[in-house]
Amino acid sequence: MPAPSSPSLARPPATPPLSILMYHQIGLYPRPDAHRALFCNIDRFKAQLRYLKRAGFDVINLTQARARLFEGRPLTRRSVVITVDDGYDDFREHAWPALQAEGLSATVYLVSSLIGKTASWLTDWPQQPKLMDAAAVRQLRQEGCDFGSHAATHPRLSRLSAAQQRAEIFDSKAALEDLLGEAVPDFCYPYGDYSLRARDLVQEAGYRTATTCIRGAGNLSDNPFELTRKAISYGDNLLGFAWKLHAKQARKGQGALPDQA
Repeated sequence: MPAPSSPSLARPPATPPLSILMYHQIGLYPRPDAHRALFCNIDRFKAQLRYLKRAGFDVINLTQARARLFEGRPLTRRSVVITVDDGYDDFREHAWPALQAEGLSATVYLVSSLIGKTASWLTDWPQQPKLMDAAAVRQLRQEGCDFGSHAATHPRLSRLSAAQQRAEIFDSKAALEDLLGEAVPDFCYPYGDYSLRARDLVQEAGYRTATTCIRGAGNLSDNPFELTRKAISYGDNLLGFAWKLHAKQARKGQGALPDQA
């Protein structure tokens, strides 16, 4: 069966920029010696949210971003989408209250088979952080948080067989839709690792967007299933955060990898 082709969609001008921000753990942490891109201090996160409002950014969701980037909807103001990978419980404890205080929302990507468990893919960490449980996910959804799929087990998709890729992409969507009782339109490639086959399976499964770890303004995305993002990490003070929003637009990083199986 041939892979589905990417839809022919209208593209707006490259300005103003639309930034899809990528976070992981948000909370109270000592200065990390490694994996700095996986942490954001909650006080800095709060300051970043206040900056977005003061600077007049539109904070939108991924459906709105797709409409502006690929479906001809006007992109009239600088815009941001807040995405948070993995579904750590610290999002419920720290980040979500901060977002609510500013009247903002985010999309959190969940690993469907590990909800209520720990981040077992972090095999080299001395302690694997806790992930949100089903009750927390349902409660946050009722309060306005958006959720997407981060696959079923957080694998490197390009290393899997076609059947394994299909199971990770399709089964996670079904499990999350059963949990939430509604469509789950957004996917995120674990580790930013994906192949052309994985990308096409995401589209075939009925997702509407998929985010990568390719850096750069969302305006530079090739299609809705290879959205570029900007990583916000522990070392980003407010000046660094503003620089990423206003100046760091260039595309950087690897896209689809060859399938190994």
